[in-house]
Amino acid sequence: MTVHVPNASVRALRAVAATADQLATQAAMTTFARGGNAVDAAVAANAAIAVTAPHLCGMGGDLFALVRTPDGEIAGLNATGRAGTGVDAAVLREERHTVMPLRHDIRTVTVPGCVDGWMALLDRFGSLDRATVLSPAIALAAEGFPASPLLVASLRTLDEQGALALIELVEQATERGVRVRRPGVALALQSIVAGGRDAFYGGAFGEGLVAMSEGVFTAADLARNQADWVTPLRAAVLGVELVTIGPNSQGYLALGAARLLDAAGWPEDPDSAEWAHLTAEASALAAHDRPAVLHEEADGAALVEAIARRGDRLDLDHARAVRAPIADGDTTYLATADADGWAVSLIQSNASGFGSWLVEPTTAINLHNRGLGFSLEAGHPAELAPGRRPPHTLCPAMATRDGELAAVFGAMGGDAQPQILLQLAARLFGAGASPAEAVDAPRWAWRGPATGFDTWSGDVPPTLTIEGHAPGEWRRGLIERGHDVAVAPEFDSGFGHAQVIVVEPSGTLAAAADPRARIGSAAGL
Repeated sequence: MTVHVPNASVRALRAVAATADQLATQAAMTTFARGGNAVDAAVAANAAIAVTAPHLCGMGGDLFALVRTPDGEIAGLNATGRAGTGVDAAVLREERHTVMPLRHDIRTVTVPGCVDGWMALLDRFGSLDRATVLSPAIALAAEGFPASPLLVASLRTLDEQGALALIELVEQATERGVRVRRPGVALALQSIVAGGRDAFYGGAFGEGLVAMSEGVFTAADLARNQADWVTPLRAAVLGVELVTIGPNSQGYLALGAARLLDAAGWPEDPDSAEWAHLTAEASALAAHDRPAVLHEEADGAALVEAIARRGDRLDLDHARAVRAPIADGDTTYLATADADGWAVSLIQSNASGFGSWLVEPTTAINLHNRGLGFSLEAGHPAELAPGRRPPHTLCPAMATRDGELAAVFGAMGGDAQPQILLQLAARLFGAGASPAEAVDAPRWAWRGPATGFDTWSGDVPPTLTIEGHAPGEWRRGLIERGHDVAVAPEFDSGFGHAQVIVVEPSGTLAAAADPRARIGSAAGL
């Protein structure tokens, strides 16, 4: 029998960070020690994990962030890339594709927004120079890092073509703890230090991407900045104001489900089947029409209001909500905060595993497959087209109380991310859980029938899957209410890697990292 040693919240007075990789957490703390603020620390941490966890994220992926400033402003950053000039949905339909290709197809790659996101964060809010912020990541790439167990395991899922593309990693990360060097990534990071975003998108990486794309991307596509500052989306629930990013992010789903529960009445006991049932039903009811309504021009506030009006369809005792299948994904989420009032909620992703299983050859940076969110239905508002951003699963979150920062939180987890956010919010603000208690607690998630990416359009309803350390009452009570229930292992990585920072009434910063990430950590100064 697995015995889990309870996670403990880390508390500090000056600064805290929580990430899915202890090397990234160290990078954040090094940056804090050098005088940086939470924004500098967040970029340093993301750059570090972009080196050490290419199965989750990297410079070939996208980024969203929320930044809370000392004066109480919360700024949203959408650094998600756009489709290249050469894409054509009609051509894919002629090839008999009904959904976007998942792997080995450059048309599923959009211009990676990560580096533009870093530059936007540092240019507007950073306090240190690029060389200082990126130096921990450069050292990890050039000098090497120990392979994590998840990296090693993820490499074993590659097919022959994918393994050949990712040969630099395959040949090195053969077992847990062996040294892995990424010299091309080190050079790319050094070019950013020297020349900013133009040295990356217009340098070796950008030139290589254009060359390998065979007309999908042009130099002009990469010259266009992919990072935009946006107005965050908000909803008042549980005595706090939840804040996230609007479309093309799916963050509105968490706010909509929270509004449904606020109207119906939040169940008080997280160990009860009622709690699991109502939070799951609210999430399914919120998300059932996501494929039809989520696109980059959608009105997030209107979508939240539309969900809030579905209260009469939330059955308190039976499984009746229209089912919303989910897709697994590979992403990383991190949180930073400091005593000066800066806080960052940042999520960055390749979409699925190593992404497209395509690699820019000069830098060996693997490319995401975020274009899988596009529709191939003619006339659909999210139809694949040049210059468009696809619907995104990524959704960072914050919470304020009476204008003051209450929490920074988020999780990887593909389309389940809003479901995880809802559960974290319910535990933090409804049940009064500490960061560690909220992160360690068992989760449920809606899971589709096959690959995890075909379930949005599938005819088979998803299963309500619960973690192995969930209370026995969950399974019994959910089945009694009519749910199709499956049980997954304890602390299963498929239920996301969540990180949480809470500002306690005393002003102390408390943080926790998810044990599901295996090597995640929280630290403080």
